[in-house]
Amino acid sequence: MRTLVLPAVVALLTAGGTAFAQGRRWGPPDAVPPAGIPLDGVAVALLAIGPLALVFRRANRVAALAVTAGAAVVYLGLGYPPTGPVGLAVAVTIVSTVAAGRHHRALVVVVAAAVVLLGWMLLSGREVPWAATGPVLAWLAALFAVGALWRVRRERIEQARRAAEEERRRRAGEERLRIAQELHDVLGHHVSLINVQAGVALFLMDDDPEQARTALTEIKRASRDLLREMRSTLGVLRGVDEQAPRLPTPGLDRLDALLDEVRAAGLPVRRRTDGAPWPLPTGVDLAAYRIVQESLTNTRRHAGAAAAVVTLRYTPDGLELTVDDDGAGPAGETVDGTGLTGMRERARSAGGTLDAGPGPEQGFRVRAWLPVSGPVSGPGNGHEETEPAPPRATAPENGRVDR
Repeated sequence: MRTLVLPAVVALLTAGGTAFAQGRRWGPPDAVPPAGIPLDGVAVALLAIGPLALVFRRANRVAALAVTAGAAVVYLGLGYPPTGPVGLAVAVTIVSTVAAGRHHRALVVVVAAAVVLLGWMLLSGREVPWAATGPVLAWLAALFAVGALWRVRRERIEQARRAAEEERRRRAGEERLRIAQELHDVLGHHVSLINVQAGVALFLMDDDPEQARTALTEIKRASRDLLREMRSTLGVLRGVDEQAPRLPTPGLDRLDALLDEVRAAGLPVRRRTDGAPWPLPTGVDLAAYRIVQESLTNTRRHAGAAAAVVTLRYTPDGLELTVDDDGAGPAGETVDGTGLTGMRERARSAGGTLDAGPGPEQGFRVRAWLPVSGPVSGPGNGHEETEPAPPRATAPENGRVDR
């Protein structure tokens, strides 16, 4: 339906404007009508060819321009007066063809039509209106300019649309990566706790039922927490959460609860704090919490460690986070894995860095630097510390494969 609107408008304007110009007398009442033979059926048919060609312009714009220009050349070559908008269809197809990027072919068609019309008029002995050459060339230049500007505007709109689509895809990719990191950290931590406690419960089921009951209670609590966090994360993934999450974003304020879970799973862990703690931005706080969580999960899985130490050092420029264990250290030169890659990505997303490798004396160390702007009253010079657990090295069963 939209394809027929423009041809219909052009047809009405061409027919009405040409008929009006033909029927009007210029100058005094005794003046002669405009030069040329009166309009007849042939003239009407030639004027109708242009709007009809516009119907098929989307299929082949150059062909539509050639048809409209040819009809105009025949109309003027037969001697019909050039009054009224007889060239409206030609003007529309010129702009449309140039806007579609066919400006060279449009120029060829227009020049060919002008040459044919000029030769026809010279061969028929009619007077060529040389005075109209300048205005006609100016109109043609304006039509080509309008088509070119239309094309540039359309290209810019398309570029803006593609840029917006690319930005949407980039943000969607970043969100998928963030959700994948959340799932990895949450699953790794809670499933590891459940696995350890299940082993304890099976081992003590007959000899120490009370301790087995405690292990089963820990399994129930860990599975409940896992289901809650999974439900929240999957809700974000589905995009169906219309309300704010009911659980706060994990941060270092929940670090003590995390360490209690790790201790309950059988890994003694100490906490050191250097400097006066101060509130961190949400992104940095979450990154710090997840790095500690993943580091301790890897320690339980692969290090064969007897104890671990988590050190938080607050400075005016940010937070230095260190997790040390007294395990056997990395298996050969392999210290990389999905967990370590995820921790590096978290540190990088907060503008920081993360290094992992053998500890200064033994075991394994994960060190992250998360820069932030200090609070109005920056960290003080206080020092709060608890003594670390004495190191004890034990060999891992399968080596360290996921740090």
